[in-house]
Amino acid sequence: MDFNLNDEEQAIHDLTEQILGDKSTHERLKQLTDTDDRVDADAWAALAEAGVLGAAIPEEHGGIGLGYMATAMALQQVGATASPVPLLSTAVMGAMPIVEFGTDAQKEEFLPRIADGSLIIGAGLYEEGTVPSEPETVAVADGDGYRLDGVKPMVEAGLDAGLLLIPARMSDGSCAVFLVPADADGVALDRVDVTTQRPVARITLNGVIVGADALLGDGPTDGADIVQWIELRTQAAMCMMMAGAARSSIELAAVYTKERQQFDRPIATFQTVSNRAGDSYIDTEAITLTAWQAAWRIDQGLPAEDSVNIAKWWAADAGFRVVHAAVHVHGGVGVDRDYPLHRFFLMARQMELTLGNGEEHLEALGRSIAAS
Repeated sequence: MDFNLNDEEQAIHDLTEQILGDKSTHERLKQLTDTDDRVDADAWAALAEAGVLGAAIPEEHGGIGLGYMATAMALQQVGATASPVPLLSTAVMGAMPIVEFGTDAQKEEFLPRIADGSLIIGAGLYEEGTVPSEPETVAVADGDGYRLDGVKPMVEAGLDAGLLLIPARMSDGSCAVFLVPADADGVALDRVDVTTQRPVARITLNGVIVGADALLGDGPTDGADIVQWIELRTQAAMCMMMAGAARSSIELAAVYTKERQQFDRPIATFQTVSNRAGDSYIDTEAITLTAWQAAWRIDQGLPAEDSVNIAKWWAADAGFRVVHAAVHVHGGVGVDRDYPLHRFFLMARQMELTLGNGEEHLEALGRSIAAS
């Protein structure tokens, strides 16, 4: 296992760090919270110009042609800045499955627009009371195409998306994945305010008619495999984001506890504070190591299910401990909504529960071990 980045992956990491460090400043993010802007358009355009959005898109479609790891490294920096850019939904949940499963026509139509930043994708994986590969949304044959009906209650970047990735259940019970224009007749988008204070979309599909060319993959029976493929990479990507958020949280705590004085000495020298800081450092290293391992195995085409379950457990369980400890050692400052730490706390709490909490992934890991 080699965690050294190649030159291209390191360049994507460094470019993302520089762009988001310059664009997604504390002052800029505070400004965005006072507007209706859900995406930092300046940062998004800069990432497109630098090639970050097209890192995993083949060169013939306007990208750079790198693997999963390059985008994962960019997402770690998104987590480290809590930047409101839809890189997870567009690059991992949208571009990557189109690259892997899409038809030539789908690749030609969508990938160049993703790479240049003009197309945002929202993926409707989550539905209440079921798993993503067994959706309640239905697709019924209608002439040469399909009619879609259902609800996707929590779609990240759905309010800004031009294209929606929609898993649906066919009449024979199999799963299919459709690429649906967000402005198609019968698509209703409603705002849902969530923990991160960045609204997502509740998407209602009411008799939405799409052609057979909207199917992603070779046919409807491939849909469950496609959804599980997307879910695996999305989980690992969120773990990389959590690694970035945890690192930034403990760095903020380190600076604050060195500067904050009580009894004429920095509170960082108090045993309880230093113990919590040490535990948080260990947790952050574990989150980062397991996230990198999961991303590396995906990048290398190796079985990654167990590694992703391990990484998600660490990200969910230890991620909560890290941001909670950071808030605690800040005292009253830690609960100030205008302080940067608040964004990392909210991000960590939402990612902890997105697409399954830590206990669910621990159970999945246990089943895998028992079956081996």
